[in-house]
Order: sequence, then structure tokens, then C-alpha cells
Amino acid sequence: MKIYRVDEEDNLVQYSEQDFKLDNLEERLELWLENNPHCILENEKVLIIGRQVVTNLGSVIDLLAVDKSGDLLVIELKRDRTPRETVAQILEYASFVEELSYQQLEEILMSYISEENLNLADYHRNYFQLKEDEAVAFNKKQKLLIIAQTITKEVKQISTYLRKKGFDFYCLEFKYFTNESGNKIISTDFVVGSDTDSIKKISSGTLPKVDKDSFIATLDQNGRKFFKAVLDFAEKYQLPIHWGSKGFSLNVDLNGNHVNILYGYPPHSVFKQSIYTACAEIIRKAQDGDSISNHYHERLLNDFGGIEKAGSELKFMISDQVEDEKRELLLNILSEVITMIREKGLKE
Repeated sequence: MKIYRVDEEDNLVQYSEQDFKLDNLEERLELWLENNPHCILENEKVLIIGRQVVTNLGSVIDLLAVDKSGDLLVIELKRDRTPRETVAQILEYASFVEELSYQQLEEILMSYISEENLNLADYHRNYFQLKEDEAVAFNKKQKLLIIAQTITKEVKQISTYLRKKGFDFYCLEFKYFTNESGNKIISTDFVVGSDTDSIKKISSGTLPKVDKDSFIATLDQNGRKFFKAVLDFAEKYQLPIHWGSKGFSLNVDLNGNHVNILYGYPPHSVFKQSIYTACAEIIRKAQDGDSISNHYHERLLNDFGGIEKAGSELKFMISDQVEDEKRELLLNILSEVITMIREKGLKE
């Protein structure tokens, strides 16, 4: 591909393609992307929250970003060609970031911009200029993006296969040009993934939402009895239910402000047939949220049983029949949490 600049006398001045790695370190590419986050994904701006993020295995994520809907974007940069190991590398990063809680994401952002007492949700809302009624759930999904001067055919093939299997995977190839005056041009092209598929679907909010009947219909016998009791409990005590494309969230209504306390998922979701606590949201929105969250966790861990840790949250997998007494105990624990939130109120 040839690129020209038109000068003042209408002459075409050619830019020559250069090998990026000969004159530039990978950090230079990171800096360019940091300063131009609107150029990373097609037709979509992202918020970069971390650079050189160290994982639990000691590896380092080049750039970590959040999109408008709260999904994470893991970015791996190569200033030259992509070895086959690049795919394994970014999948390792994905396994790490999937478990990051809201608080951990907030800590990464605070460290990145060197600002204490920062609120990720407010920072994100202001950055994307969201409306007050636009709800955001952080880290429900992860996108993976490899950026390199040359995406090798092996990496293209593996990445395409992973997209077919449901991974939100993208490969972006860039070319680097200069002219005799020292001016520089970067051209980019998505060789795996584009703005015509899952990016549009995620950002446009066109995924269909379930309702109570369709949600119940997807459950097995154990889940149907369990979730029917939870949803009946919500209806009885006028607890708002927010339905998503897979499951729901159970909320406490404080004069029109909803505080999320529980997530519910069906068998075909990523989280399988389960419930998850929403303590990050309680801490973020409720007055004295830390003590409410601690009480919530202690009651579930000490009295309920069968609870597993999921980052900073707790989860309960509904794979077997849940006895009536155990189900009632969960509803009692939820009642305690609801009462505490209503008594404490919202953060000022």
C-alpha cells in the first residue's frame, strides 16, 4: 500500500513504510494508544485504567481498559510479529482479570492515575458522559485485543477459532510510515473481529433481555424451585428486579435509588446456575457499606454453607436440591441485609 501527502503545490509526497521495531520501543506504542484511546476499537472509545498491570502469576498486561458498558478490554502489544505464544499469553491475562472485583479495578485505576479516594463508577460515568439512568455492571465480560505490526497466520487462525467459540477476541494490525520531513503515519486494520459484530452488539444494547417466565423456563428442577422462592420473596417485599440478557439482579429501593444485593444466573450462562453477592455495589452505594457487606459475608460463610469465594464476592452453585430450611435461611439473611441498607440509607 502506498500513502502520499498532498503538498501546497498539489504534488504527491510519498510516505515510505518502515519497520516499527527498528526505531521504536514497545513503550512508544503504548504511549500513542494511551493518548488516543478512541483509536483502539472501531467506532468506540475506551477508558484506559491500567498500564503494565502485574497479574497473580507475575506476568504483565500491557494495557487494561474499560468500555462504555463496563466490560474489560485486555490489550497485548507487539511491535513486530506475533509469535504463537501470544494467544496463550493474552488468555492467561483474561483468566486473571475475569476474577477482578470492582474494588480491585478501582485500585488499579487509582494507582494508574495516582489519585487517592477515586470512585471508578463516577470516573467512568463522567468519562463516557453517561445519563443518570444508564446502568453499568463492571467486568461482566472481557474483550481480548492483540495489536501488532504483523499478525501471523497462526495467530489469526487461532483467534478466529476462539471467536467462533464465544471469546470476544480481536487482532489489530498496524503499519508505520514516515516521509523525508520526519512526519509519521500509522494505519490500522482489524484482521480478526470488526465493528460489524460483537462490539456493535455490546455497545448498542440490542441483546434481548429475559423476564421472569423465560428465566424460570431455562432452569433445571433444582434451580426452578430455588429461584421461584427468591423471586416470590422479591415481589412480596417490593424489591426491584433488573433483568439482563442472561439473569437478574435483586435490588433494594431507597427513594428511587436501587442498591444491588444479589445476582441470579441460569444454567446456560457463563456463571452456570448460581447466585452471586453484590457486596461491591453495597459498599459503593450504602452508608456504612463495609459493615453491611461484612455481615452479609459472615452470615453466608458461617451459617449458610456451600458458599464459594469469587474474588471479593461469594457465590452459591445450585447444582443439587436446596432444602426448604436452607432456602429460608438465605431469605432471612437477605432480609437482614435489606433492613441494614434501609436503616443506614445511601452514602451522602
